[in-house]
Amino acid sequence: MQTWLNTSAAPQKIGVLLFDGFSNHCLANTMEPMRAANTLSGKALYDWTFLSLDGTAVASSSQLPVAPHGRLSDFTGDMLVVMPSYGFLGHAGWRTQNALRAAAKRFDTVCGMDTGSWLMAEAGLLEGHRATIHWEELTSFAERFPDVNAERERFVIDGTRVTCSGAMAAFDLVMFLIGRDFGQALALEVAQLFMTRESARSHEGRATPAGRVVNRALAVMQGHLEEPLALPEVARAAGVTQKTLSVRMLSELGATPATVYRRLRLNLARKLVVDTDMSVAEIALRCGYQNPAAMTRAFKVEFDKTPQTLRAPE
Repeated sequence: MQTWLNTSAAPQKIGVLLFDGFSNHCLANTMEPMRAANTLSGKALYDWTFLSLDGTAVASSSQLPVAPHGRLSDFTGDMLVVMPSYGFLGHAGWRTQNALRAAAKRFDTVCGMDTGSWLMAEAGLLEGHRATIHWEELTSFAERFPDVNAERERFVIDGTRVTCSGAMAAFDLVMFLIGRDFGQALALEVAQLFMTRESARSHEGRATPAGRVVNRALAVMQGHLEEPLALPEVARAAGVTQKTLSVRMLSELGATPATVYRRLRLNLARKLVVDTDMSVAEIALRCGYQNPAAMTRAFKVEFDKTPQTLRAPE
């Protein structure tokens, strides 16, 4: 069976450094796609820890208090996400600079969300790098840090330095990372969960022609989960040949149309198992399986659990 993503690796350890005045919106758009990726894959792809400089509680711009898991100096990981948002200039002193410089040696990648780029630049972590920041600060950022190549982009990935321009762009960035690291098929599932097609956007934010074809085919598949269409019919509805659809889905999603279609049906089955008290037989019919045993076998192959096991209390 063709796999959609690499689930054998250890979870990516993400440290999220919060400051007083951080944006709830930015935090949610960063963490919820990761949480969804874990849920939909059935694997711990991401393991995150909330941090502050000294381990004490911080409050968001709307005064939502967060008690971090610990202080920055005690943690290492794959990526440090720096999230000051509002009032960032008040956090840009020597204490923060020293802490970020030290953390950059313990985390493989440092990512500045929203105005986090400014704190990274003050710490000297963006010298000679391409970077972006919230559009309201871009001109000041470019003037203050002439050794940084400031760009007006939603997000910029330059080696081990990642920067993002705001809360909405944070979602785009995390979706891009999910697709890059764990496969476009999983990114597609996460996008569907949030009722968006952001996973079809490229790094520059433009949908490719192949993306439009794949999206048309996905829409057809989604509309025919209970009574699945033959793949030639799906391709015809998408306006291409079956061979063209296969080539484009393999390129865009890393999976064949048959694999994608089956996964969509089984995702619905999993949702119905978890969220309803429908019988397995009824769920099978809702997902295009005439034989409940056939659905159970396919379910077990995809999710390593039978519907009954998934539904059973821990």
